[in-house]
Amino acid sequence: MSATTAIRTPAPYIGGKRNLAKRLCAIIDATPHRTYAEPFVGMGGIFLRRSSRPTAEVINDLSSDVANLFRIAKRHYQPLVDELQWMPACREEFERLKRVDPTTLTDIERAARFLYLQRLAFGGKVVGRGFGVSRDAGTRFDAGRVRADLAVLHARLERVVVEQLPYADLIRRYDGANTLFYLDPPYWGSEGDYGADAFGRDDFAQLADQLAGIAGKFILSINATEGSRDVFARFNVEDVDTTWTIGTASRAGAKKVTELIVRNF
Repeated sequence: MSATTAIRTPAPYIGGKRNLAKRLCAIIDATPHRTYAEPFVGMGGIFLRRSSRPTAEVINDLSSDVANLFRIAKRHYQPLVDELQWMPACREEFERLKRVDPTTLTDIERAARFLYLQRLAFGGKVVGRGFGVSRDAGTRFDAGRVRADLAVLHARLERVVVEQLPYADLIRRYDGANTLFYLDPPYWGSEGDYGADAFGRDDFAQLADQLAGIAGKFILSINATEGSRDVFARFNVEDVDTTWTIGTASRAGAKKVTELIVRNF
């Protein structure tokens, strides 16, 4: 393991682990491993907040937008910054870009569009995005701050493998005695928040069955429900009190909840 510096995620993302990150990162850092892999990386809410890293790191997401953003930030930082530089933070541009088919864009244009929309969307939503506003803060899309954030992200990704595979394929490909997986699947009951075909209710049981047979270790976090408790009951399950803050960082807008940290060790 070598030391690394925790950095901000490139944009808000639904299901982010900001309030649970410190506890999860402590467990990850205390678990010996040579390969670290995340099948559901999202915006890297845990990956980018760790303070140490092993020899090999793999991040994966089935979303074309997510995988493309990390690939472009890693390989084409300056063209991405140039594309973002003159994009105005306004509702009209937000709505226009929502209507654009991302498959008609170049990879750099697609990364810029996705980052712009996620920075401005309320609650980091990816389905049913709405333009986020605040009476007490400035714009959610500041080109100068985005440029600085992308610079440190570019450096952090230098040695990282970026994949875009179904979670089961990613686990099979990188499983080994020295591998640690951190998994952050969609919340139970919110499977459709990432798209209609991204992850279904049956996937929880399939994921649990696959994890029961791996050679490596895993840590998984999920909301505490009767269904999630039942599916992952065969493993070491810990209840953790935390808060959800959707669209706000204030305590007044926080909701107290229980999540589960699931492990096979």
